Amino acid sequence: MDNRTDWFVNARYGLFIHYGLYSLLGRGEWVMNREQIPPEEYAKLANHFHAEKFDADQIADLAVAAGMRYVTFTTMHHDGFRLYDTQLSNFKSKRDLTAEIIAACRKRGLRIALYHSLNNWMDKPDSVDALEDKAAYEKFIANTFVRIRELVTKYNPIDTLWYDGWWPFNAEGWRGEEMNAMVRAIQPHILFNGRNGLPGDFGTPEGHVTAPTPWRPWEACITHNNSWCFHAGDHDWKRPGDLVDMLAKVAVGKGNLLFNIGPRGDGSIPEASVKVLTAVGDWLKRGGAEAIFDTEIFTFDLRERGNHRADWSFHGPFTAKANNLYCLVRRWPGSTLTFAGLECRVRSATLLNTQQPVAFTQADGKVTLTGLPEVAPDFICPVIRFECDRPPVLYLTGGLRTPAVPHPHYDPCPSDIAH
Repeated sequence: MDNRTDWFVNARYGLFIHYGLYSLLGRGEWVMNREQIPPEEYAKLANHFHAEKFDADQIADLAVAAGMRYVTFTTMHHDGFRLYDTQLSNFKSKRDLTAEIIAACRKRGLRIALYHSLNNWMDKPDSVDALEDKAAYEKFIANTFVRIRELVTKYNPIDTLWYDGWWPFNAEGWRGEEMNAMVRAIQPHILFNGRNGLPGDFGTPEGHVTAPTPWRPWEACITHNNSWCFHAGDHDWKRPGDLVDMLAKVAVGKGNLLFNIGPRGDGSIPEASVKVLTAVGDWLKRGGAEAIFDTEIFTFDLRERGNHRADWSFHGPFTAKANNLYCLVRRWPGSTLTFAGLECRVRSATLLNTQQPVAFTQADGKVTLTGLPEVAPDFICPVIRFECDRPPVLYLTGGLRTPAVPHPHYDPCPSDIAH
């Protein structure tokens, strides 16, 4: 693995911030496109963008309290409104919000990624002009390169350049190799995502938590509700338990969860986002972190055993590192908890939320814990650590014993069952 990506692979949890002129309207970051707002009309919104409650220190403190290790910030979305002091356009915020967020993150030891859209609906020629006319294309691409060069020169060093808005071109159309080389000449250490048409240094599954096959560094990009930016009508917030489920899924796939929040137009963070991030951060401090950070790939396949080491449980997901197996008990069973299929010996069991040892018996791979509280000892997710005599392996099949002949793990033919 490239040493440049080591920090990213170990980060596990980051904060995505979608903020811009569109936040004033509260109808989505694509509002200019979806409602076909003319550029000259949309540009008038800039006179009302004051970000009076945007507090970079508060945002960085929230990321730290949540247990996050990096922040990705939208310097410019597809609407072309810059949240930094560019010399290339007057369509920008009065304050350099990008400089503020970088400074706040650096002060707290957080890594920083700058999101920047390649597409730009405001400046002319735009991407549609570039598709229709060769001369416009050359000017559009040149403007994009100048804009990116200014960004990575002005904010040096940053840890990641997070491309987006790659419509309508592929890597050749964006001159992606040349683009990345230009940036790396200025910041040799920098990481790229794969949204200028090239694979980049890591994958960015959006809206789902799925590790790439074959494995490579990755982060799942997930919204707190169903909107990337502040949407006045979207109150469908994910709960702390939902985040724990996603953190467990990235932990077993050795990926990251990039969790997005959308500040209101004035820059303030919705209370629901503050509440859930703080709650999950507190859970991590109560023992959850041990089961989430620095874990190993611990997956299973529905058809073949292969080199997979994990299996599923009604109680909740398992994660693993070294000789430790962690059970994140999302569905508490009461005073007794049983699971089977463990192909190693348990030396001790500990309820991490209280650091109390737990009595257990083990026979033929079946582990039974007794004397547990009747009521879940953690309101989000209790975590039990099993210290084993070697790296843990779990294996059961669709039968009541493991066949002594070749067999499918669960599905004898391809299926569309999620796991």
